[in-house]
Amino acid sequence: MEVIHISAECYPVAKAGGLGDVVGALPKYQSQAGDYAKVVMPMYRTKFLYENDWITDFKGQTNMGNWFFEYTVIKEKTNKLGFDLYLIDIHGLTDREKIYGYDDDVERFTAFQIAFVNWLSTWEHKPDVIHCHDHHTALIPFMLQHCYQYRWMNDIPTVVTIHNAQYQGWMGWDKNYYIPAYDTWKSGLLEWAGTINPLASGIKCAWKVTTVSWSYLEELRSAANGLEALFEYEKGKCTGILNGIDYDVWNPQTDAMLNGKYTIKSVAAGKKKNKQAICKQFGLDANKPLTVFIGRLVGEKAADILPDAIAASIYGTDGAMNFFVLGSGDPAVEDRLRDLNNHFPHLYNSFIGYDEVLSHKLYAAADFLLMPSRVEPCGLNQMYAMRYGTVPMVRSTGGLIDTVVDMGDPDGFGIRFNHASVGDIVYSVQRAVSVYNDKKHMLWMRQHMMKLDHSWEGAVQQYRFMYQSLK
Repeated sequence: MEVIHISAECYPVAKAGGLGDVVGALPKYQSQAGDYAKVVMPMYRTKFLYENDWITDFKGQTNMGNWFFEYTVIKEKTNKLGFDLYLIDIHGLTDREKIYGYDDDVERFTAFQIAFVNWLSTWEHKPDVIHCHDHHTALIPFMLQHCYQYRWMNDIPTVVTIHNAQYQGWMGWDKNYYIPAYDTWKSGLLEWAGTINPLASGIKCAWKVTTVSWSYLEELRSAANGLEALFEYEKGKCTGILNGIDYDVWNPQTDAMLNGKYTIKSVAAGKKKNKQAICKQFGLDANKPLTVFIGRLVGEKAADILPDAIAASIYGTDGAMNFFVLGSGDPAVEDRLRDLNNHFPHLYNSFIGYDEVLSHKLYAAADFLLMPSRVEPCGLNQMYAMRYGTVPMVRSTGGLIDTVVDMGDPDGFGIRFNHASVGDIVYSVQRAVSVYNDKKHMLWMRQHMMKLDHSWEGAVQQYRFMYQSLK
């Protein structure tokens, strides 16, 4: 099958979170399984763009309302990512360094989707599936079905995967004219709660809707930032498919970013070597267990409680645990985390920002990974951690429920807690210190986690079965 993934992110081209990791891996493994997977995304001005070779695949022109624009489609020459990669360039909109965060993001991603559909209309064949990811591309199913210029392509199956339903791409009806001319009797397919809601439109119009874990799909029927009733109504075409992780990228036995590679058999010595290097670099005590937080410093990750939780955990364990934070986001949280450096020397440190190499080093060095997320549709960090023999310490939500079994349960290997609160985190850290001191149990947990299969192969087969059901 020919599958077209269309997304705002794709690692290593441009990544802001888990969406980029998924779109950078799923097509590769689909191609390895025998399908013809392609990725289409905006042409941001990133390092990847300038360091690789491209050919111009197509030049076209179209309009977004009364604004007529030209666009260019370029293709990466060497297939270095394991699939065909196409970037769409729109002067004045996609030519930015950052993926998100601009005042005209609505215009940027709406124009990107229009350009894609316009380009698709020039093809001499129709792909088997168009797979849209999150709200940035969720207007495409509507355009293919109901925009006069493009609805001759309405027999192309469409899938929308929801990586995070908190963000829906809302736009006022004053921008309705952006969307190519359509049957106004169908305007209800764009609307939710009085506004144009691209994610809601995608859920209504796509042939199938997937979420990135089973538990997250269930949660969305009661907590979906206003779309709860829609998920309940459309539950018949929704399914959960748990993400995998790219074992080519995340493998402690081959990872060139580490201070020392290791296998399941050498995990204790390997992690000790990596921890000693990190502790020396950041002034921590290598003789104590190390808990890390890696991620965006935003409310849905419960980053706002991190400073208090870390301080309380240090006091609550009499300084028996080290902490390290890698991330960026809310400036107020960043400032509070930096301030902790002065209060707990040799027990806490942080790196405010994003550093891919450091993240790999931390997964290998850490004994525990803290994820107190309020919302976690799938979560990849806990799977990266397990791959590196690091015990996940997670709140019971979304994909964290589906991937982490508490150590108090039969064959349990992780630490789970119920509330994104300082008290629950302190208690979990105390449990972590206790199990760390039980060397035999800790080694069993590490080796057990590293044997778990979180590769993409199983998920690829589930997607294939779903695509085939659309024929």
